[in-house]
Amino acid sequence: MNRNSQMQMNFSISPMVKLLVIINVAVWLGLQIALEYFGGVPISKWFALYPAKVLLDFQIWQLVSYMFLHTYQVTHILFNMIMLWFLGTELEQRWGKKFFLSYYLISGAGAALFYCLGTWIYFLIKGDSTSLVIPVMGASGAIFGLLLAYGILFGEKMIYIFGAFPMKAKYFVMILGAVEFASLLTSNANGGDVANLAHLGGLLSGYLMLLGWTRIQQYQWARKTKKRNRNLRLVVDNEQKPKTGEGPKYWN
Repeated sequence: MNRNSQMQMNFSISPMVKLLVIINVAVWLGLQIALEYFGGVPISKWFALYPAKVLLDFQIWQLVSYMFLHTYQVTHILFNMIMLWFLGTELEQRWGKKFFLSYYLISGAGAALFYCLGTWIYFLIKGDSTSLVIPVMGASGAIFGLLLAYGILFGEKMIYIFGAFPMKAKYFVMILGAVEFASLLTSNANGGDVANLAHLGGLLSGYLMLLGWTRIQQYQWARKTKKRNRNLRLVVDNEQKPKTGEGPKYWN
């Protein structure tokens, strides 16, 4: 009984994470494989992230739509969906559906925005426009945002690399961030086959959102506390006769 309960807990999936996985798989199978790969409909041309189209043609929907597309390699979407399942379920259980979805989308869109700005700066400095016209797709930017949040909220939790090497979650996230940064330094802005700049943008976007949300919560809490203190009234307990030399008792 206990063993089954433990297995069910380990392999559970939260509602919003399940919905996101279903949408990603449906888009990949229905639109990219069926319509684009076999039917020749240029789905990726419209909805993948092209920095030049976002910055020059203002096709800003690509900042969000790109994260629901993946390459034709099944390992790409498989790895991203496993990470979304593994990281997202615990985060959604901690945050709730609404905040989790907002964080996921903002991390992914922020990663795309940082990528566009980074490739534009690279173009201005180096004069190489290649990274501006290479499409980017995949949920990795949003996944790296989830990684950051997981490392902060569940940093002391032990995870097993390749199923064998134990490591605290916070150190795992730090190592991944360092690897992405080193990979970016040894490549151009688009990072070759892997958009390292977008991954780093997901980490930064997630951090900025958590920082901003924390500041908002602190501000709201301070306002409520101040308002509550203004409504306090001084009450005198004179029901019992005070002892000699003892004045009335007060509390607020």
